[in-house]
Amino acid sequence: MDEEALLKQFAAQFAHGPDDADDTDAAAAAQGADSTANQVADDADQSPATFDTQQFLNGLDAIFDRHTAATEAGPYLEQAMVDAENAGDEAGLLTVLNETMGFYRSQGRHKENQWIVQRALELAARMGLTTGTSEAWATTLINCATSMRAAKQYDQAEDLYHQAQSVCRHSLAPTDRRLAALHNNLSMLYSETNRPDKAELELREALRIIEASSVNPDADIDVSSSHTNLALTLLTEHKLEDAHWHAAKALEIYRTGHLEHSAHYASALAGFAQVCFAERRYADAVTGYRHALAVIEECYGKDTDYWRITADNLRQAEEAAAQAGVTVDNAGVAGDAGALPQSGSRLPNSPAQGKTGADATSSPSTVSVSNGSAGATEAVSACPVSGLKLARAFWTQMGKPMIAAKYPQYAGRIAAGLVGHGSECYGFDDTYSQDHDFGPRFCLWLTDEDYAAIGEQLEADYEALPRKFSVDAQGRVTFEAHARSDASGTFPSAGAGSTVIPDATNAPTPGTATDDTATAESGAASSDVAEAMTTPIDAPLSPVTPRAQGANRRDGVFRIGDFFESITGYRTAPAQTAPHEWLMLQESTLAAATNGEVFADPTGLFSKTRQGFKNMPDDVRLALISKRLGMIAQAGQYNLPRSLKRGDGAAAWLSIHEFVQATASLVFLVNVPMVVGYMPYYKWQFAALRKLSGSMFALLPNVGEQLETVMRLSSAACYGGAGFGEGGKGAATAIEKINDIVEQIAADIVKELKREHLTTSGETFLEWQRPYVEDHIASDDPVLKSL
Repeated sequence: MDEEALLKQFAAQFAHGPDDADDTDAAAAAQGADSTANQVADDADQSPATFDTQQFLNGLDAIFDRHTAATEAGPYLEQAMVDAENAGDEAGLLTVLNETMGFYRSQGRHKENQWIVQRALELAARMGLTTGTSEAWATTLINCATSMRAAKQYDQAEDLYHQAQSVCRHSLAPTDRRLAALHNNLSMLYSETNRPDKAELELREALRIIEASSVNPDADIDVSSSHTNLALTLLTEHKLEDAHWHAAKALEIYRTGHLEHSAHYASALAGFAQVCFAERRYADAVTGYRHALAVIEECYGKDTDYWRITADNLRQAEEAAAQAGVTVDNAGVAGDAGALPQSGSRLPNSPAQGKTGADATSSPSTVSVSNGSAGATEAVSACPVSGLKLARAFWTQMGKPMIAAKYPQYAGRIAAGLVGHGSECYGFDDTYSQDHDFGPRFCLWLTDEDYAAIGEQLEADYEALPRKFSVDAQGRVTFEAHARSDASGTFPSAGAGSTVIPDATNAPTPGTATDDTATAESGAASSDVAEAMTTPIDAPLSPVTPRAQGANRRDGVFRIGDFFESITGYRTAPAQTAPHEWLMLQESTLAAATNGEVFADPTGLFSKTRQGFKNMPDDVRLALISKRLGMIAQAGQYNLPRSLKRGDGAAAWLSIHEFVQATASLVFLVNVPMVVGYMPYYKWQFAALRKLSGSMFALLPNVGEQLETVMRLSSAACYGGAGFGEGGKGAATAIEKINDIVEQIAADIVKELKREHLTTSGETFLEWQRPYVEDHIASDDPVLKSL
């Protein structure tokens, strides 16, 4: 069963639960689908007083059975949303939203899916699902995450997948195949974001679950597919021997179960061919691709992207074989396995028999460059990878093996990652960030009990980890295990002739695999390696400032509660029923507690604690939106123009500051912190705002640029152009432009409030919008009401 099928099963088990049982037959459901689809534009008063979830699902199935989804499914789903909402059926509406997310994703309607994802998360929060472990919440999280991933909104997708993992640990059995689907989803995300090491871990866990749940793992297509996926991920890590074994195992399973005519067999054949291509076994690659094409033609025909992509891979393999002088037998394509591995056998000269596959990779090259004079301090060349990527590599190559070797009984209990203060935790670090508190580092988070047992020794072992590393021209980080006393770091110079490739650059892909496979690296090794320089890093690459030492240290070993308390003052997030405590926490504080990345969390306890801080109660969010509306009105719409008329430039300047702060905060609050995170502290406020605005899912996407224009014009408006190169042109033009922008932002905000059904008023002086917003606050706690 593939990923989409598993997800559909997951969603169906929620949607078709016992409480939704219905005796409606298929013919009636089809008739109902036609009727509903034709009434999309009807008045809302004609909607039913009740909503029948089972009938809705049967009707949707009937549309797909008739192969009319392209024209009928969209209107049908839109009307179903109206019907469920008018009937006050929140569970039914959530079912419709989950189905809509899947349909929009399949149609590539990512922009429209923005509203569906947002609405589903908000509805789940209103229903109280976000604090529980129900399958409904897990289903919603998975569908939202997968929609985000399909739209390449990877940060949001990853966070939602991790939330789903936490829920699923409590709601599903350890061998439930839906867990395997979730791990497979995460592996796809990690592959798409150039993190093959993490993709490998997720795929191995998915394989473990599927094998444990299988009646006969040696003849199970799902097990075979997992082996193929894992083989292709191992290829990207240059682990050719392991990749070969898993690819061959996948084919063995098909033959053992006599499943060679299954459509999925083509994926296993193409996957094995991809491995052979990377091993430079071009004849075997050609044979594999030819067999794959035969199966694709049998099951799908030639007029498909599946066939065309595999045919292109075959062409590349045939060209490589010809250039290598290898003759390929053209016979036996359809039925004879030819050179492909038979059950229980391996190919001759495979990596297991001595060929290491090292020739298929390029190793980092480093050149030591000495200082110009004895005792002189040479400026450190910029490390070409981000702090988070460096941290991941440091954990994967040094930290994780150390724990496995020295603390095997705790390996399944220690969480690792990089969260908290520091530019790299927000993903905004650059070369300027590397002059302080930068270097290989990560955090280890333990329970109080485990910290008491091993905390001090683990801290000592962490501090003793070697920090010597190199970064090759493809941006791959490699740490070298040796004594720390002579540790040094090497990375490409930014000087002439270097070819530094940034963090996010994809590896070369000579052959793109089929839809069910990943890309593999060419057999030809690259000889173009960037010039490198060496700099001592017995300590981190740059000085550690006092604010990052002692109780404020940013890496090392922590009790989970201590870590969050050092940032927020709370060991765990305030209760959902304690709004006064939430209101005392600044958004920048919550941003620091929920940023960064978790590399490993076997128990889920750290992620659950972290997620608690991200899950701001919706009543608190609405109360803060009301406060921000008040400040935007007072500072931007009222006091700013009055101060400018008085000629009080200082007051006007401060009004602009308050207006900008309140508006930027409102953008994050409207987009929902659980989805996009919190607004960080001032230094990275606009970096985060630009990133959010660049997302196709962003609400109020133009506000960030408008605020920057206001700030750019503020000198001329407040002081007649005395600063920022305005040349003393006078204030009138700048004042008029700023006032226009302020009112345009206010109008956009009102439009968004209406879309979210938080207001019915068109009043653009935002102070008068506050009562409408506060009417949606469910709690009677007076701390939440400003009026």
